[in-house]
Amino acid sequence: MKHAPKTEAFTFPVRIYYEDTDAGGVVYYANYLKFFERCRTEWLRSLGFAQSGLLRDPGIVFVVRSVSLDYLKPARLDDLLTISLEVEKITRSQIFFRQQVRRGGTAGEEQETLASGTVQIVCVSLGTSTGQMKISSIPAAMRAQLEASP
Repeated sequence: MKHAPKTEAFTFPVRIYYEDTDAGGVVYYANYLKFFERCRTEWLRSLGFAQSGLLRDPGIVFVVRSVSLDYLKPARLDDLLTISLEVEKITRSQIFFRQQVRRGGTAGEEQETLASGTVQIVCVSLGTSTGQMKISSIPAAMRAQLEASP
């Protein structure tokens, strides 16, 4: 049984600069992961959760546990991309995302998907000693707000 595609819960624009590309003017493959990270960070910020604030109180951070990425078409110098995310599932300590990189979509132009992937992040507590990272529950109030977001 096929399911209708979800509407993106959040999108974030990225312009491709020379620093993002290799010698051929094509976006270096690892930079797509940076674009995904920026999108997730801005999504959290749009919900009122700045990473720096979470680090201070309640002393948590989100770290990537797993990522899978399919490269479909290259992005190039000066492209304007849309990075999107959909929350697939939230558990006690993890969030699962589906993310995409698209080009186009302005002035009636159809968007084309350049890369598509899944990302699993886990909430960790930094503890009292430097370098100590233990899986932690997402704070209840935060989790409720994340689950209520579109």
